[in-house]
Amino acid sequence: MSFSGFPDEGLVFYEGLEADNSKTFWTAHKAEYDSFVRAPMLALLEELGAEFGTAKVFRPYRDVRFSHDKTPYKTHQGAVVTPEGRGTGSWYVQISADGLLVSGGSWRLESDQVARYRRAVADPVQGSRLEAEIERLRIAGWAIEGDRLVRVPAGYAADAERLDLLKHKALHATRQWTPEDWLHTPAVLDRVRDSWRDLAQLNSWLADNVGATTKEPRR
Repeated sequence: MSFSGFPDEGLVFYEGLEADNSKTFWTAHKAEYDSFVRAPMLALLEELGAEFGTAKVFRPYRDVRFSHDKTPYKTHQGAVVTPEGRGTGSWYVQISADGLLVSGGSWRLESDQVARYRRAVADPVQGSRLEAEIERLRIAGWAIEGDRLVRVPAGYAADAERLDLLKHKALHATRQWTPEDWLHTPAVLDRVRDSWRDLAQLNSWLADNVGATTKEPRR
């Protein structure tokens, strides 16, 4: 199946799920999810795979065990590509009733990764490289996000260079588009591909300077 866009029926499905996030609605409309959300997402990822690698498609079911929000289904479909052997630095794409979202970078870093990240940010060469790349992405229209401290990180001075970046505990760039006619066409493929290419330098910096965690996997 070649990718031809995300049908409007998929967005309508998510509008309905937002209004009635129940097993009853899901069971009655699962065929729409399969045809108009999951199938086009898989087709998109297949076409991107040769350049970026194999994607992980997230399950539509929410993990509600430790959440106050007990609604059982996610109101978006997301997928992530993490290059094998690089440790961190990934690409993400998401479709929902709100439109298309693309992102890249790191969404959660373990403590050993955060320590390496901050050492690299403080380094005159590597820190300056990241600072310049983040500024380039901002100018290009990307939102720079990620969990961050309010206070100065322990071990760093209040007047440290690149203090804003030092406060980050994770770092990623995000861009999103509200629903328009092009979302239902193959133009989405070019939009996602060009966006992911634009994030390559950020991901490379994170892979080279942060890498994989050495901590035991969480349960």
